[in-house]
Amino acid sequence: MQNLTGKVAFVTGASRGIGAAIAKRLARDGATVALTYVSSPDRARDVVGEIEAAGGTALAIKADNRNANEIEAAIHQAAAQFGQIDILVNNAGIIEFAPIDEFSIEQFDRTVDVNVRAVFVATKAALAHMPDGGRIISTGSNLAHQVPWPGLSLYALSKSALIGFTRGVARDLGPRKITVNVIHPGPTETDMNPAEGDIADAARRIMAIPDYSDANDTAGLVAWLAGPEAKVVTGSEFTVDSGMNA
Repeated sequence: MQNLTGKVAFVTGASRGIGAAIAKRLARDGATVALTYVSSPDRARDVVGEIEAAGGTALAIKADNRNANEIEAAIHQAAAQFGQIDILVNNAGIIEFAPIDEFSIEQFDRTVDVNVRAVFVATKAALAHMPDGGRIISTGSNLAHQVPWPGLSLYALSKSALIGFTRGVARDLGPRKITVNVIHPGPTETDMNPAEGDIADAARRIMAIPDYSDANDTAGLVAWLAGPEAKVVTGSEFTVDSGMNA
């Protein structure tokens, strides 16, 4: 069902993994999609190619989430080409592992720049092109609520910040009927986190359903939040983690 026909979506970090699945799902549901990438132009072109082969419209733009000017320029470029931004998906993110006493200030700055500051920058930039009734969806993590292993304090900090940001912006934008939500994926089968990777067995042991999620599971939830049935769902969190945090 193409319930996003006529909408324009902007998805950060969408050359692979969950971001690519989101871009392709929104396009399948009728949206025109602009997506960003940093270091994988071939993969970004592949995502665009898949969307276009299925009859959709897509544009890949190189933009580093650590660079506010590049994020803003990418959003303005997409809006200039497609007319507006109806749906913003803040998906780009990084993760670094270390005990707290081994993290450097540089690692802190890098993580917060990509996982938090960029969400603020993209949201502000997109709002200049977003009509009333738009959608803002950010990718958090189930680790924002529960951290089962050491070495994840910085990542958990950055993803927890999105919860407060989402709730605050939902209040700011409620009068414009723009919804703002955050999704929390758990272990998801991607090339960066394979279902047979080093931590896979440990993760399954604490899941209610001992299976890694597929990126399309999260993409389906994003598509619902972007669609008309979620028009009054805002300031909310949604966890997709096989019951890992149950």
